[in-house]
Amino acid sequence: MERSLLMRLVYAAILIAAFLSGCASTGDWSSDTPTKTNPRASKAARVNLKKQSVSTIYAPSSNLWIRIRDGFEMEPSNSPWEGEQLRLLTAKPEYVNRSMARSSRYLFYIVQEVNARGMPTEIALLPFVESAFNPQAKSGAKAMGIWQFMPATGKDFQLTQNIFRDERRDVLQSTDAALDYLQRLHDQFGTWELALAAYNWGAGNIAKAQKKNLAAGLPTDYESLQLPKETRNYVPKLMAYRQIVLDPGAYGVTLPDLENHPYFVAVDVGSDIDVALVIKLAEIPAEEFHVLNPSFNKPVILSAAGQQILLPFGHAEIFQENLKNYSRPLSSWTAVQVGKTESADQTAKTLGVDPDVLRDVNGIPKGMRIKAGSTVIIPRNSRRLGDISANLADNASLSLEKPPPPPPPTPKCSKPTKGAKGSKAAKDLKCTSPKSYKDASKVVSKGNSSVKTASTQHKSESTVVAKSAKNGNAKPSTKKEASKTQ
Repeated sequence: MERSLLMRLVYAAILIAAFLSGCASTGDWSSDTPTKTNPRASKAARVNLKKQSVSTIYAPSSNLWIRIRDGFEMEPSNSPWEGEQLRLLTAKPEYVNRSMARSSRYLFYIVQEVNARGMPTEIALLPFVESAFNPQAKSGAKAMGIWQFMPATGKDFQLTQNIFRDERRDVLQSTDAALDYLQRLHDQFGTWELALAAYNWGAGNIAKAQKKNLAAGLPTDYESLQLPKETRNYVPKLMAYRQIVLDPGAYGVTLPDLENHPYFVAVDVGSDIDVALVIKLAEIPAEEFHVLNPSFNKPVILSAAGQQILLPFGHAEIFQENLKNYSRPLSSWTAVQVGKTESADQTAKTLGVDPDVLRDVNGIPKGMRIKAGSTVIIPRNSRRLGDISANLADNASLSLEKPPPPPPPTPKCSKPTKGAKGSKAAKDLKCTSPKSYKDASKVVSKGNSSVKTASTQHKSESTVVAKSAKNGNAKPSTKKEASKTQ
């Protein structure tokens, strides 16, 4: 069966079954049918498992690298910066080879999208520069995914970021958004070099640099602008990758064999389904699933979010067949909104779930409280059987806080020191807080010391008077001395 499937993949003509729209394929491996809840249409080969068969989707086999080379349009500048970037990359052939191997899962889809928009295929190589094609890449500035979208820019391009998914890591959604962004920048600045610089540094910064050059009577092209080091090297690094793709053998790089057909198929999600179950039914390693579906944050994939599952081309049919024969529940998780701010232990008790499970699946550190209005994932039970709602799927958030400090202990009232009876310090001791009590103790201590000193002085003076009386020299005490002895 595997050999038969391989032969069909290699030699069969382009045939795509009618998708949700009912349209026949035009051979461009795309579908314009949007999902119900997501305005972004997936343009990967898509299959509705309830109406279609994966086995009807085939593609011709030819070398994708040739297609990429044929689409190159940008002219090398042969600047020192390009030469330096090429030297740096070729000094690390293992790094480049790993990046090339990772790219094999995504390049066909990206090249399809780049071609469909009439963009130069150098743009399809940009994730090499941004992330080395690592879908889990995260920068120190919190940029995510193979295209390295910042949180704010991701929101500008309608990339959902919530507890269930982060579409900045989604291969389909982020690619669509990145190409939209690059086209917008190209329209604004007129060249791909400046568009790429703006993608890296920001359109506002490039505009300011151009304005500065205009004021100085200087050219405003990419190489003439004053740019930060990273942006200055950005386009040269992309052009260095271009050169490696053109002649990999000259630089000690091995390009992976890439046939000109999809690596993955996008399968529509008809019901909530556990990630673990998808992996089991598709018969693929967990790592393979996660590098194709890096946007999923939780162990459940939601139908209400219009989410799709990307599966390796040959395993999508296996998944479809196994799913048909699976009769047990597809999801073991649901979600609820917390009504009040309380500890994870208290929330778990209210919801009737294990507190360790609640903390683990929701990533709640011990000691943190869950704020009212937060959404938490919990195991399904007989009372909660339905799929997670569209409202939670799109708007769920989890907010945590540290618990308030414990109230101070009940103050202890100390018995007055015997020598301080009737003193002001002793009266001030009534039920003070620990800190003020401590301070009051110091006062009392000082008071006791004074009393003790006065007593000692009185004793000393009494002894002197007694001795003087014995010797017949007794003198009446002065007023000042008398006050000391009272």
